[in-house]
Amino acid sequence: MINRRFQKNILASLKKIPSVALLGPRQVGKTTLSINISESMPSVYLDMEDRLDLEKVQDITSFHQANKDKLIILDEIQRVPEIFTQIRSIIDKERRKGNKTGLFLFLGSASMDLLQQSSESLAGRIAYYELHPVDVLEFAQNDLIKVNELWLRGGFPESLLAKNDVDSIDWRNQFIKTYLERDIPQLGTRIPAETLSRFWTMLAHNQGGQFNAAVLANSLDSSRVTTARYLDLMVDLLLVRRLRPWTFNVGKRLVKAPKVYVRDAGVTHALLNIGTYNDLLGHPVVGGSWEGFVIENILSVAPQRVQPFYYRTTGGAEIDLILEFGPDERWAIEIKRSSAPSLSKGFHISCEDIKATRKFVVYGGQDRFPMPNDVEAIPLFDLMEILKGL
Repeated sequence: MINRRFQKNILASLKKIPSVALLGPRQVGKTTLSINISESMPSVYLDMEDRLDLEKVQDITSFHQANKDKLIILDEIQRVPEIFTQIRSIIDKERRKGNKTGLFLFLGSASMDLLQQSSESLAGRIAYYELHPVDVLEFAQNDLIKVNELWLRGGFPESLLAKNDVDSIDWRNQFIKTYLERDIPQLGTRIPAETLSRFWTMLAHNQGGQFNAAVLANSLDSSRVTTARYLDLMVDLLLVRRLRPWTFNVGKRLVKAPKVYVRDAGVTHALLNIGTYNDLLGHPVVGGSWEGFVIENILSVAPQRVQPFYYRTTGGAEIDLILEFGPDERWAIEIKRSSAPSLSKGFHISCEDIKATRKFVVYGGQDRFPMPNDVEAIPLFDLMEILKGL
């Protein structure tokens, strides 16, 4: 069992507001976390993919009345988005009675549907959290061997805790197949599984590259609009990250296409049939894979107010990750897998362009040390600890 730090955040929110939504891809640990929460307070758990449980919430008002002293946990809530209107009425009635906290916990694996429906109906009555796959702070700390294991296998608990690498990649391959053949069609999306599999694999091959809809459309024998729609779907399912470019006026020609990452490194490796750490080190995707792994870990602990970007000029000056805390605070982060990092002139120029207030290079070692031009070399674990404390 891996203790997930979000549990205490959710419990704290349930003591302040009526409802909490916990988002994340399937198999990331939402149900396990919710069951742990249910053991700390009177609760009832319902799975919207279970026919009997689904029947129980057809009249959610009556169900709540019968369980009014319990936290009601609704899993896979995106299957019944129409329920939010009724839940709003329940919450408002309970508030008038003085019952203002800890009424509902929603679990969802399709962010767009859940966010749209709940934001329309539950504004001011709900807090949102995203449960990322297991990260470095939860599993590896500053142990480089465990960091590399997490990088290879990814952060889905069943994959990470498998007995060996073969069992781990077998689980990930089945995870991918299930998404393509069952989960995505259940959302009403009519895309052939083979087409979406090819698209997902192309993104993995180009991990951390700029999204070029025309090139991908050509390979898939589809239109640019259709290819962009595939990307929207994978982003909405929390399986792919679209990292926006920082394009504020700096008087230079900037690259404006987003960079795209398959969010879980283990899924990236399964799509590319990379089964062992040695296979990974010898694969052309190793640099992009490490970059995506570091970015996902950083964003898993970054405060919710932080906006992530990357920066690149047409001349090639680049920053891998910008964390924008506000109009006057901006961190520039370069990502290097080497244990002896070096920085290009382009990074320093880019830091001047964006007026970076702090500058880091996240590298593959274990020590923190200063570098020229106020840059600090820092292990991933240490930077995550800094962000967690903000």
